[in-house]
Amino acid sequence: MKRDNSIAWHTAFSEAIQMELNEYKDSLEFHSEYPLTMEPLRIDCVIIKKVKDIVIKKNIATIFRNINLIEYKSPTDYVSIADFYKVYAYACLYASINNVPVTSLTLTFVESHYPRKLIEHLIKVRGYTVEEKSPGIYTVIGDILPIQLIDNRQLSAEENLWLKNLNNCLDPLAVLQISEEADRQDKAARIKAYMSVLAKANYKAIEEAIKMSSPAKSLDEVLERTGLAARWEERKAFDIAKNMVNLGYSAEAVITATQLESEKVKALYEEAK
Repeated sequence: MKRDNSIAWHTAFSEAIQMELNEYKDSLEFHSEYPLTMEPLRIDCVIIKKVKDIVIKKNIATIFRNINLIEYKSPTDYVSIADFYKVYAYACLYASINNVPVTSLTLTFVESHYPRKLIEHLIKVRGYTVEEKSPGIYTVIGDILPIQLIDNRQLSAEENLWLKNLNNCLDPLAVLQISEEADRQDKAARIKAYMSVLAKANYKAIEEAIKMSSPAKSLDEVLERTGLAARWEERKAFDIAKNMVNLGYSAEAVITATQLESEKVKALYEEAK
């Protein structure tokens, strides 16, 4: 499956998982793109308990120990068997470099697919047992490390709003729910990357959500506060310009009507040739 490098999914994931565990923010440390060595070996996210004996009841974190390594795959990617062993090796490397017992670590893999091939491999080749302890959360039993595989599409919308909706196939109602919850918690400023990714990956759903009457103001406020409003207006201007070019308007008329830069308008004429 082709990796989509144009959308900052991993940055959005970092913010999403912090929102999921917001209740425990004072007891956890979050490290994104954590460097494992001086070389460019990085794990997507490391969550460290600042209070070691805290019990986390959140469904995605019940396996957590003191140090928790998380590998995230965007909606256009998946956790392969090779990825599993790579991240497992990262855990061993982390324990060695930081001189901590490997038994203090856990591994979590998050993707937007059911990890069928990986689960089959873990059962048939490694002799593990894999159980779905709650919707979308699969616990791997039989290793010294607590391991879980998460299909974020199947997570509970009530309990895992941020991770469940970190995808490129949202419907307008989901967009409104996210924006209203971010506004209610006054967290929009903290999740700019998350909102930006959703807007970029779900343009049509955002457009439909804005058309909806009563919640539209809430979404507009979130777009404004997260810095997306300007980009949204530019996108609308771009669509108008494209229509004007197709209708045969002059470049000067298009620039005057949309206030777009001349280079962008000229590019539209080149595309229309």
